[in-house]
Amino acid sequence: MGRPAIVVLYVLAMVVIVIGVDILFFRNLFWPRLAVNIGIVLIFGAFYFRYLNPS
Repeated sequence: MGRPAIVVLYVLAMVVIVIGVDILFFRNLFWPRLAVNIGIVLIFGAFYFRYLNPS
């Protein structure tokens, strides 16, 4: 599996988790949903730069 495939799978996993959390926990709450989505993206970004970044 090449590097681009791993990045695509990583982004796909992030999208699935964000949508799942939105549907399961924050269906009608805008601001908490936005805050949690930003937090999930920041956690995925930190994990990417810590463990998957090639440089």
